[in-house]
Amino acid sequence: MNVAGPIRSRPLPLSAYGQDAGTSGGGGGGGSSSNDVDMYLDVPSFELSLDEFEEYALARLKVLRKIEEMKTRNLPPETFRSQLDASIKANLTSTQQKHKTKLDVASHFILRAAYCRTEDLRRWFLAQECRLFRHRLEGLSSRSSSTNNNGLREFLANNDFDLDPVSREEKERLSDKLQKVPGGPMSPGEFINTQYYRVPFVQALELVSRRECYVEKGQAYVPLARIVSIVAAKFRVALSKSLALAAGVFGQVAHDEASRIGPLLKSMNSQYTGPGAPNAVMGADGENALTAATVDALADQSMPLCMQQLYQGLKRDHKLKHQGRLQFGLFLKGAGMSLEEHTLFFQREFTRIMTSEQFNKSYSYSIRHMHGKEGKRASYTPYNCMKIIFGNPPQSGVEHHGCPYKHYDDQNLDALLTKLKIGTVADRDVILSHKKDGNFQLACAKHFEVSHPSAANVDGVNLEGVGNHPNAWFSASVSYHNAKNGGGGGASSSNVEIVKQEGAMAM
Repeated sequence: MNVAGPIRSRPLPLSAYGQDAGTSGGGGGGGSSSNDVDMYLDVPSFELSLDEFEEYALARLKVLRKIEEMKTRNLPPETFRSQLDASIKANLTSTQQKHKTKLDVASHFILRAAYCRTEDLRRWFLAQECRLFRHRLEGLSSRSSSTNNNGLREFLANNDFDLDPVSREEKERLSDKLQKVPGGPMSPGEFINTQYYRVPFVQALELVSRRECYVEKGQAYVPLARIVSIVAAKFRVALSKSLALAAGVFGQVAHDEASRIGPLLKSMNSQYTGPGAPNAVMGADGENALTAATVDALADQSMPLCMQQLYQGLKRDHKLKHQGRLQFGLFLKGAGMSLEEHTLFFQREFTRIMTSEQFNKSYSYSIRHMHGKEGKRASYTPYNCMKIIFGNPPQSGVEHHGCPYKHYDDQNLDALLTKLKIGTVADRDVILSHKKDGNFQLACAKHFEVSHPSAANVDGVNLEGVGNHPNAWFSASVSYHNAKNGGGGGASSSNVEIVKQEGAMAM
């Protein structure tokens, strides 16, 4: 769903990146022959819809968080490489080369803008991007060596790396010393075919510390395959400088795009990137517990405010407008409600003001479509918070979709929170303060915090995504109440528990 017209990636937030990145010339993509390894020196000018803007950023964020996770687990190098390759293939690859380049470059610059704001965010982004860059460059170097292609050499030329090649005469003079370097060419034939470069040793400190190059008169003699270390170091310096420069203009950019991409950039580091339906509510017997019979109790107990308002609107009006049916229906599907129970629940409410025949004619098809049983049979995913926040605002008194923290005025939101007895007066003041500052997801997270005291200390409660995805909020709430009730009976008389749903829909 397009929540807005196309927006153009503006040079303003990123304009410092290209000219002052630390090296000159073409970082624009490296070309397909160099495996699309990119220095990201050229500011892109792609036109993206808001949906694409978020989609691209989250795709890369999944890869970077995967890198962090694997480094934390201290995986063996081969396992690390294979799992990272799989993550890149799943998130940053396209069958069309042009789209693949657009996805990779745009996602990098979007996250660069989002992560330039604080020192901690810059440090995290720099570390993960450098690992991703090095992984790609090492893959390019490995393929260049094994297939005798010129991928790495081509990348260096495209990005204007000024390396001083060692002449054949000098190489012969130093042959004994060069061949004694650990891990170097193993045979005379390999040595003859290996290109060496002379660089100041200060640019090869990593290789020097590992004794992986020969040093003479302040110059390091480095084989082509080990130029990766030097290139990666230059990439790190360039990206670090660019992030610092971007931090200086972020405030102006966020102000200019306050109602569009500003909030998205500010919340990007807290975005939920797990499965789209994080946890399905299941019964002790292994069956889905979210049914037409249990949804009433679970709505009052564990649904976030946006879904509670849709539920209350449905119970009061006995119908929902199109956007409300989509937002609430996909939420129910993501929480584990089956097609049959979904249809039964909606039919029970809608037929209070219409006949069963009218319901079947006008609404059954759309429910089956949500569950992938009609049309192109796609598996539609639940809306995350940013999609809801940036969606079309509801018409007052007629529609119930949207985000209450975004779309309600201060007075109505305060009255609603008071009516629902959400926290103390001080708690509600904090929620309203977040709302006034445009931090709608922080307001939602504060709502969860005051409604679920000490949730972070309760075993089995996964708080990842709370405030970023309604399904994560719902799952965490139900698991909290299950734990508080001794593992069962979280929703009235229903005996429910939270389990991970295998193969959950991707966001």
